[in-house]
Amino acid sequence: MVTAATAASRTATRGVLYVHSAPSALCPHIEWAVGGVLGVAVSLDWTPQPAQPGTYRAELSWSGGTGSAAAVASALRGWNHLRFEITEEPTAGAEGARFSFTPELGVFHAVTGMHGDLMIPEDRLKAAVVKAALGDTTLLNEIDKLLGKPWDDELETFRHAGEGAPVRWLHQVV
Repeated sequence: MVTAATAASRTATRGVLYVHSAPSALCPHIEWAVGGVLGVAVSLDWTPQPAQPGTYRAELSWSGGTGSAAAVASALRGWNHLRFEITEEPTAGAEGARFSFTPELGVFHAVTGMHGDLMIPEDRLKAAVVKAALGDTTLLNEIDKLLGKPWDDELETFRHAGEGAPVRWLHQVV
C-alpha cells in the first residue's frame, strides 16, 4: 500500500548544496552525512575558501525525493564553523525550499515558488506587523528577517569567493 507520505518521498526533485566554508576535519563528515540522507556515497571536490583561510568549499547538485533539502539541513545544522545553503526545486505536489546556515545565525528556511521567489506565509507577515506595531522592532527589520537578509549578508562574501568552483551532479535512485 502506498501512503501519501510514501508517494511524496518518491516524488523526484533536485537542488544544490553549497558548502561555503568548512574546516578540513569536518569535510569527510559532511560527505558522510549528506550521503546518508541521499542514500548514495558522496565525494565532494573540496577547494580552498579564500574568504576564510583554512576552510574549504564545495558544491553538489543533487536529485532525490522531496524533503531531501530539509533532511540535509537537519543533518548539518549546528556544526561549528560550517556555513552552507541548500535549495530544493518545487515539484507538481510540493513547493521548493531554501535553507541557509551560519554558526552565528543558525538556520534560515524559506518556501520557494516555481520561479525561485520566496513565499512568506500570511501568519508570519501578520506577526511581523504586530511586532513592529508594538515597537519591538521595525517592519523593515522584520521583513528583512523573513527574506533571509541577515543570512544573505553574512554569506555573500563566501558566495563570491566560490565563483568558478567545480560543481558535481549526484542522482539518487528513487
